[in-house]
Amino acid sequence: MIRLRNVTKFYPTKTGVRHILRDVTLDIPGTSNLAVLGPNGAGKSTLLRLIGGAEAPNSGIIRCDESISWPLGISSGFQASLTGRQNVMFACRINGLGLAQRRQVLEEVIDFCELGEYFDLPVRTYSSGMRARLSFGLSMAFEFDIYLVDELTAVGDAVFRAKAKKAFEDIRNRASIIFVSHNLQTLRESCDSALFLHDGTAAYYPNIDDGIEAYQEYIRVNQLRHLKETRRKRRNETEAEREQRIRKKRRLRRRERRLARGQATAEGTDS
Repeated sequence: MIRLRNVTKFYPTKTGVRHILRDVTLDIPGTSNLAVLGPNGAGKSTLLRLIGGAEAPNSGIIRCDESISWPLGISSGFQASLTGRQNVMFACRINGLGLAQRRQVLEEVIDFCELGEYFDLPVRTYSSGMRARLSFGLSMAFEFDIYLVDELTAVGDAVFRAKAKKAFEDIRNRASIIFVSHNLQTLRESCDSALFLHDGTAAYYPNIDDGIEAYQEYIRVNQLRHLKETRRKRRNETEAEREQRIRKKRRLRRRERRLARGQATAEGTDS
């Protein structure tokens, strides 16, 4: 069971404080596979970091009875100046592994990540996909009760994605997952419950379909509100503002045509 008690998380921005969670209290069963839903910027990845302990809330408490992985697919926990190998060995040491266990973990990570010579280069030289591979491979070498997953199966080329998908299925067969993804069909196939984040609130749904329905209704209502606001602004705009908007649109179209002609010319030269 994961327990959030009066949890608040916010970030200062140029336009003011942006709340991810605002005094949220809820219980998340540790035995279910949970989909985390929410619009862009709602704080889905932030929630994973909070649950995994990579970030602390501004106030409140998060407790869990089970062992939890670091967020797979997120690589912010690595020390950028260390190599991939050094980061793996550091993770082994802080988890209390002996020398033989460290060697075994190292072999498994090297085999899974397929980073080649980059494994012995500083992590700051890695692409985001390479960091995610390292995070994924390292997590596969440890046993957790709950795995935190952030868009994991989208990492890498087709061959690696197939490997990641198989490993992901192995995780689901032996542990629970908390899964962030923009693919609703993938969430339906992988999860049985949902947590819907929006506007600093969090609502738990024991049934995944109920959570997705609430999320889609929220998106529909907000799109309709945005459309009405846009129409209202256009009705109230002055003639000068209208002319300025039309001129801006025309400039953008001319620029797009110039770019298209330039691309066509380049392709003709190459051929």
